[in-house]
Amino acid sequence: MSNYVESLSPTLFWDTPLENIDDQKNRRFIINRVLERGNREDWLLTLNFYSLNVIVKEAQQMRSLDPKALAYIACVGNVPRESFRCYTQM
Repeated sequence: MSNYVESLSPTLFWDTPLENIDDQKNRRFIINRVLERGNREDWLLTLNFYSLNVIVKEAQQMRSLDPKALAYIACVGNVPRESFRCYTQM
């Protein structure tokens, strides 16, 4: 576990022990939680830690993503919604 994961809102990982979360091995899981349930500070920390390019690429591979989170990351990343796996599986 890194300081990055510890600095995110504790409510994001209420169901998972923080010591079991690796910021590289579990980055898709972390990014998903931040996109769907995080606040602005969580987003800025994640953006600073991973970069927008990494966040978009991970989000594009997610099987499910809340429609609002999908719209947000597609807009911020300047990529079409159709490029996201979760969009094509709706």
